[in-house]
Amino acid sequence: MIPYSLLDLAPIPEGATAADALANTADLARHAEDWGYTRYWLAEHHNMTGIASAATAILIGHVASVTKTMRVGAGGIMLPNHAPLMVAEQFGTLATLYPGRIDLGLGRAPGTDGPTMQALRRGMRAEDTFPQDVGELITYLGDADPQARVRAIPGMGTHVPVWILGSSLYGAQLAAHLGLPYAFASHFAPQALEQAFEVYRRTFRPSAQLDKPHAMMAINIFAADTDAAGARLQTSMIQAFANLRAGRRGPLPRPVDDIGSVLPYPVVAGVMQSLSCSAVGAPDTVRAQLSSLIDNFQPDEVILSGQIHDPAARIESFRIGAQVMQELGAVPA
Repeated sequence: MIPYSLLDLAPIPEGATAADALANTADLARHAEDWGYTRYWLAEHHNMTGIASAATAILIGHVASVTKTMRVGAGGIMLPNHAPLMVAEQFGTLATLYPGRIDLGLGRAPGTDGPTMQALRRGMRAEDTFPQDVGELITYLGDADPQARVRAIPGMGTHVPVWILGSSLYGAQLAAHLGLPYAFASHFAPQALEQAFEVYRRTFRPSAQLDKPHAMMAINIFAADTDAAGARLQTSMIQAFANLRAGRRGPLPRPVDDIGSVLPYPVVAGVMQSLSCSAVGAPDTVRAQLSSLIDNFQPDEVILSGQIHDPAARIESFRIGAQVMQELGAVPA
């Protein structure tokens, strides 16, 4: 049966600090390992006052250091922000410190705004070099080449598994062409999910890393004792998503009893469409919703996400998520 993993954005809740967020991430990771999650992924974002995972490779190393067996990785590193050699050195170092436990998911979007890209000393180039950059990065992580003038040290020979991330057909086509596993960002952009999976599987070409397609689907989970409590947890992410669309960056808002009291209905409706790949409510409700999503899209792996304001409620939500996945037949890592 399909494995289940966890995507954490290290949210900074209103009233808390980045230090709190990082401590919460380490705490959640330890629990996630106990609950059988296969992977614990962190995502690169910059200039976001509500997200503490900007230095993604450093945080991956921290999470790996407080866990023992669970895979830890990037979901993902936004490759346009970095030189492939530096990413290879960072993840080669991680793989050397934590052998057999590191994943490298790569995204094509910058994950930030124009001024921040300039501050990163990167700019949107007219030509799209993402496929070439991915190939270069894989080469640095591959077998040692004595003739190579530039080598990643540590890095060469580590063969860190590389994933392609995406929310459109572009990533699906590239992952299939390179024979890499593919993770779709259905937790916030579900519209092209079905078509992307179909294109990826139909055009997949086996590679040294992967002999058959492996497609991961991201699903938000807001689980609690009751349906009403789960729906209340989700209101934090609804507000954060609406604020981001409106250009209002800030910490993760506190949940509210009535989302209509803080956001107009058309805004809520638009956000809910983007968050339609979600399971919200009591365990029985979450089980039915997860089962339906898995049956409809047939992923090879599920990665659960969800920004929740209260750290204790977040831990409980992911505990329920693991329990439900096991009830649906998923085998714990």
